[in-house]
Amino acid sequence: MAIFSVYVVNKAGGLIYQLDNQSPRSETEKTFSFPLDLVLKVHDERVIVSFGQRDGIKVGYAVLSINGIDVNGRYTADGKEILEYLGNPSNYPLSIRFGRPRLTSNEKLMLASMFHSLFAIGSQLSPEPGSSGIEMLETDTFKLHCYQTLTGIKFMVLSDPRQAGIDTLLRKIYELYSDYALKNPFYSLEMPIRSELFDQNLRSTLEVAEKAGTFGPSS
Repeated sequence: MAIFSVYVVNKAGGLIYQLDNQSPRSETEKTFSFPLDLVLKVHDERVIVSFGQRDGIKVGYAVLSINGIDVNGRYTADGKEILEYLGNPSNYPLSIRFGRPRLTSNEKLMLASMFHSLFAIGSQLSPEPGSSGIEMLETDTFKLHCYQTLTGIKFMVLSDPRQAGIDTLLRKIYELYSDYALKNPFYSLEMPIRSELFDQNLRSTLEVAEKAGTFGPSS
């Protein structure tokens, strides 16, 4: 069982917190010698595979790390330009991790705003007044669960379709938000949540939920 990520969206549709909890299962890491037998190119400020597939590495996958060092767009975390670094024979052999391109911060902000709008549309489309809006979206690879508080804050969890106990988990996340964000005298409502205690307790809560396969008595 797995919980992939957590989003918190304010009542205006702004993303105020996001946590990636699991690396996608589609990631693949291999050791390469020179010359690299894959063709790479820059697309949307990411280095992606444009030609050649092998060992689970597919066209469209992005370079995620080199020798264990994460990449940020076209550069590694230590400032090396990726294509230039991979074109130098003296840097081989090296290990490259490929996977589906990760969402950028701007893309996460945009998606949070889009879901906020869909949530409102779902409420308006209801044949009965007082609809709760969208509480779950399901695909073959994940489920998106949403819990909206009375004040309009939305807590969203992306999980494995088989993961149980998400309704209870969402309310537990709300409790953590109340304890470590709302009770913080330096926190301003509707603003991004920056709290180490919230981060730590949220990660611990997600770990417990994953190990148990459920969280609490309900699912």
